[in-house]
Amino acid sequence: MTLKAKRFIIASVLSAMLAGGSGAAASSWSGGLRTAEGRLMTELTTAAGTGRLGSANGTGLEASFRVPAGLAVLPDGTAAVSDSRNGVIRKLTGGRVDVLAGVFYRKDDKGYPVGGLLDGAANASLFQEPLGLSAGPDGSLYVADAGNHAIRRIDAKGNVTTVAGSGRLGAKDGKGAAAEFYRPGDVAAAPDGTLYVADTLGHTIRRISPQGEVTTLTAPSRRVVEATPGQVAAAGDFADGPLAQAKFNEPTGIALDAKGNLYVSDSGNQRIRYIDLAKGTVTTVAGGGTAAELKDMYVPGGFSNGAALQARLNYPMGIAVTEEGGLLIADSQNHAVRYLFGGQLSTLAGAGEQKMGLLDGMEGKAGLNRPADVAVLGDGSVLVADSFNNRLRRLTGYRLPEDLPAGDALKVVLDAGVMKFDAQPEITEGRLMVPVRAVTEALGYEVAFDEGERSVSLSKEGRSVKLFVGRTGIRLYENGSLKSEKETDAAPYIKEDLTFVPIRFFAEEIGMDVQWDERTRTAILRTPTRDKYIAVP
Repeated sequence: MTLKAKRFIIASVLSAMLAGGSGAAASSWSGGLRTAEGRLMTELTTAAGTGRLGSANGTGLEASFRVPAGLAVLPDGTAAVSDSRNGVIRKLTGGRVDVLAGVFYRKDDKGYPVGGLLDGAANASLFQEPLGLSAGPDGSLYVADAGNHAIRRIDAKGNVTTVAGSGRLGAKDGKGAAAEFYRPGDVAAAPDGTLYVADTLGHTIRRISPQGEVTTLTAPSRRVVEATPGQVAAAGDFADGPLAQAKFNEPTGIALDAKGNLYVSDSGNQRIRYIDLAKGTVTTVAGGGTAAELKDMYVPGGFSNGAALQARLNYPMGIAVTEEGGLLIADSQNHAVRYLFGGQLSTLAGAGEQKMGLLDGMEGKAGLNRPADVAVLGDGSVLVADSFNNRLRRLTGYRLPEDLPAGDALKVVLDAGVMKFDAQPEITEGRLMVPVRAVTEALGYEVAFDEGERSVSLSKEGRSVKLFVGRTGIRLYENGSLKSEKETDAAPYIKEDLTFVPIRFFAEEIGMDVQWDERTRTAILRTPTRDKYIAVP
């Protein structure tokens, strides 16, 4: 498996996702859970970045970025980050951000950093809007230096050299500086030293031999569109089939799989393509749609999960092949991280449908803003270049707590902690019932009983939920006014001087996500979002 086929360990997506709790595997993903509907339970947190444009080094919120765009994990576990608008390569080690290579050169008339093309030592080299990254087996780092139309190399000692390209944009094959690229978006390093390049605005896939010889593997686009009335512009195109005849539209991401073949984010075509190098063929494996021949620069984007060829993407960018053969996708304009596995496309984080955001939290409630790349850290968690939020985010699979009691006893988990009860929870008429005081204490609610109407109210910050002993129904109040009333199929009851309430109805009314893990007989309550930064080790 190549280094680009990063160590994202999601044990059997169809079965082992139900594992968790005591004895769960070391990887945070192999211990993750799925909901009853099959949705993978995830958690998104912030790893580094204030969110404001800047170039400060430091730990966590001390650091700042200008549109982080590319990610790669080096053999020693360091995460390399292309800080595109700062024109430098940064590194994340032990939660701290520092500069790996490149220096500040000058600012333009608007005060933004301007880079250049200069080889040399790490602290004396220049880049210009670096994008995709790939780690080589010898500890070197390859950079798609888009603004310089070149592919650069940072060796294990920090020396920067230009592998191919001279700074001139074009589509010329040749050796080293004789070759030309047009804003290459990503690079993938094979174990034998061969490099594969997604030449984004050249609309082609290129190959660089270990000797530095550049060749174009796919057909160029000849398509034009009417960009404005009476004015045409060059655009990418689409064609599957023999490699030499295949066409692409702004490919921005490229990754090698375990077989030595290539996945490509064909961004303008809203597709994931697969290049079988041995067979010399290109096929579509996810996404679809059609661009109007003389009208659309791109295929219209969309958002849907399900069967991969019917599912839709919106300008997919950085990708990473998983150990089990799946594909992680930074679905940039859907503001989501997607996962392609077994012919199905699912969403790991983000609400999709172009809903941008910033909040940390669980899968569909967490917010991203134009994620540009994904990479897998040594512990199996996923690092996300959340480019327009100017942050690095960390995605993990939800795991049951390690101290979850074994056995068939009923259990309740609140986020990452096991709830403690004075009396054992019980299942009554198919609903999990728990002592109300333990719930209120864990969630910070105050409980009050009304003997006259035999009701129990749970209140916090102007909101209250009222349930009635011995009869169904639940009421939600805000600042003393009734907001809504719903029927339920379970009623609270008193047993041995303790009031038991149906945990699901109460938790869902206060905005918690509630899931049931049948294998461990555990109810899982999760806070959908968090509005504050949580440090990531």
